[in-house]
Amino acid sequence: MILDSLENAHRYTDLYKGFPEAIKFLLRPDLNELPVENYEIDGDRVYAMVAKDSGRKKADALLEIHERYIDIQLVLAGTDEMGWKSTPSCKHPTGKYDKESDIQFFTDNPDAWLPVEPGFFVIFFPEDAHMPMISSGQLHKVVVKVAVK
Repeated sequence: MILDSLENAHRYTDLYKGFPEAIKFLLRPDLNELPVENYEIDGDRVYAMVAKDSGRKKADALLEIHERYIDIQLVLAGTDEMGWKSTPSCKHPTGKYDKESDIQFFTDNPDAWLPVEPGFFVIFFPEDAHMPMISSGQLHKVVVKVAVK
């Protein structure tokens, strides 16, 4: 897991195949004005989802993991208090891994909480279970999905 400011995003372009395209999208000057929808960046290898939604309470959320994609979550407005736990430490699944949706949920409690403010992003790798969209207000964010392989 990585937490950093968007102004430092260029430092991560060489970390993973697909990161250069993902970072380029996140640095778009019109990012705040994009409508809520999905955006193809490089086929199903790299794509983005723009979201504006009310935050959830911690008690109403579950940890989630992804095996096929890395999440780069950038907060544009509001504060997203994201939960984190190491994926191997998650012991209480709510069901099996859904290969088509690339998601599995867990009822475990996060080991850490990250208050992510506007202009900051978090990179969640497959070994990072995470609980996003925790807020008492409205959130505006972009999630870029980068294929692991």
